[in-house]
Amino acid sequence: MWTHPAWPGRSLSRVRGRNALASYAAALPAVEGNTTFYGLPTPENAQRWAESTPDDFRFMFKLPRTITHQRKLRNTEELVAEFFDVLEPCLSRMSPVLVQLPSAFGPESLDVLESFLREAPDVVRYAVEVRHPSFFEDRDRERRLNDLLFSVGVDRVMFDARAVFAGPCITAAEREAFSNKPNLPVRAVSTADSPVVRFIGQSAPEANPPFWQPWVGTVSRWLAEGKSPTVFIHTPDNSDAVDLARKFHEEVRAVAEGVEPLAPSPREVAQKLF
Repeated sequence: MWTHPAWPGRSLSRVRGRNALASYAAALPAVEGNTTFYGLPTPENAQRWAESTPDDFRFMFKLPRTITHQRKLRNTEELVAEFFDVLEPCLSRMSPVLVQLPSAFGPESLDVLESFLREAPDVVRYAVEVRHPSFFEDRDRERRLNDLLFSVGVDRVMFDARAVFAGPCITAAEREAFSNKPNLPVRAVSTADSPVVRFIGQSAPEANPPFWQPWVGTVSRWLAEGKSPTVFIHTPDNSDAVDLARKFHEEVRAVAEGVEPLAPSPREVAQKLF
């Protein structure tokens, strides 16, 4: 998301509505485009998204669920073409495109995944998120998945919800996260040049750094290897997500060379003034 009622004036500048994306892009360099999973935007909205962001901003749009969950990557050529046609104004900012697969998509469908990735338009990078338990429980099946992704130059998305399942589970947002997020082992593996980490933390901001600390070292190592990692930080209600993402960025910057600082947030500006 790039808009949240808790962000304006605190984490982002005091703008809402049509200018919310520009405000977000001034604070963070990437966003998950989750809305495309449920439906494509109008061409006018896609054009506005491109015009609201700088050239180096990055969207990680999800492929629509009609492609990944309903057709399970089969016979999707027309739907994929429509996806890229509608989002063409954002094409230079799409990196990577998220292929989030349903939990029912298992090892027996790896040939389908391979065909899809080899035939997908090569104008963008892709990242695949699997949720079938056997990819995490069976070493041979996991190796087959990783070998496939390596062979086609596609990264595997690393989903980390360990903080969520460590509790607490009190608020409505926490209960929803506890019920809906996949509770799977975490694999810190990069099969291409653009690894993606999706970190889901706890509601209390101060509780999250100990859980993400291992990723600081991993991301720093990837950077040293010349990779371009992207890390998305969420919480159950996301009210502190922007501030937490910026804090994670600073922790990486403290140990990795060449990481540029982010622009000051409204909260940081206010703290300096007062």
